[in-house]
Amino acid sequence: MGVRIILFTGKGGVGKTTSAAGTATLAAGRGQRTLVMSTDAAHSLGDAFACVIGAEPTPVAPNLWVHQVDAQRRFELSWGDIQGYLMSVLDAAGVDPITAEELTVIPGAEEVLALLELRQHALSGEWDVIVVDCAPTAETLRLLALPEALNWYMSRMFGVQRKVMRALRPVLTRAAGVPMPEDSVFDAVERLHRDLEEVQQILSDKDASVRLVLTPEAVVVAEARRSLTTLSLYGYRVDGVIANRVFPSDGADAWRDAWVAAQEGVLAEVRQSFVDLPIWTSSYQPGEPMGAEALAAFAEAAYGDSDPLAIPSGDGPMTITRTEGGAVLRIALPFAAKEDVDLARHGDELVVTVGSYRRLLALPAALARHTVTGARVEAGSLQVKFRSDNDDPQEQP
Repeated sequence: MGVRIILFTGKGGVGKTTSAAGTATLAAGRGQRTLVMSTDAAHSLGDAFACVIGAEPTPVAPNLWVHQVDAQRRFELSWGDIQGYLMSVLDAAGVDPITAEELTVIPGAEEVLALLELRQHALSGEWDVIVVDCAPTAETLRLLALPEALNWYMSRMFGVQRKVMRALRPVLTRAAGVPMPEDSVFDAVERLHRDLEEVQQILSDKDASVRLVLTPEAVVVAEARRSLTTLSLYGYRVDGVIANRVFPSDGADAWRDAWVAAQEGVLAEVRQSFVDLPIWTSSYQPGEPMGAEALAAFAEAAYGDSDPLAIPSGDGPMTITRTEGGAVLRIALPFAAKEDVDLARHGDELVVTVGSYRRLLALPAALARHTVTGARVEAGSLQVKFRSDNDDPQEQP
């Protein structure tokens, strides 16, 4: 078994950090070398453990380290060459240096660079368990889609552009009056792309999973359902749901009775929505758990007799089944309606769009030689039928 990786995400303010920190504390208590890290720009792991966290993994308990990524240092390592070139272009255009530096910082840079740090930790061999406190859901989903989006540009545009630039750099520099990118810039972009692609491979492996954290509120549950659909679209396994801040029903007064009843209605919807996933509940706490001991108690109460480190079973979000004369590709899309899904094929890729999210899915070599003959959304999944080009057509696309 490789390193066990669990990512925690959910709407802002639902208790992701507490859930992630508590789970990591339980893992460390089992003797697992455990790292808990944050991809959220609003680092709060230090607050959860009630201690000062440095730029490197900081020990906070036996077998437990916390890492809040030094975004500036990682930025310089991964983006420095690219930023330097962009700043030189802006300088040639008359933009002052301070403004140029601001313009060349990519949005969401801290979260992107934290994912690169996760890659480094996962490949280091130093950890048995890595727990990730992710940014709120929308930011997390955009980040997890980034490697495939970059792959499209890199494969189609970058190779050709690099050859053109190498041949015409002196002419273009004189004609345009701005510096053309050197090979080091192309190398930096390719390295960044390669590293992010490896992040996606690590996070879609069987030892990695995403855990959704929510509170019993209708709007929060609706977002969690959309998150499950989108995470499945990109091939990430969701292995459970933590329902946080649930009012205990015993000893309730009239005011709390109303809250208990309202939450029970939403929790019934949660159980119905995520019927195939374990659902763990955590009672409303009088204060935020702080320190390793309090976090461990929080997680123990939430998980009960369940194993918080169990590797999810099953086929995963995407499967390919051989048929006579072809194959069927299945992509899990829970809660997606037929009218929400669009499918197209471009060469060796399928373009699957669900709402505002799009996945460019590179087909395996065996399927790339097949023809798409039909597709349907059924039983919470998109099923795409392929026919071998050696066979007579049975259906029309």
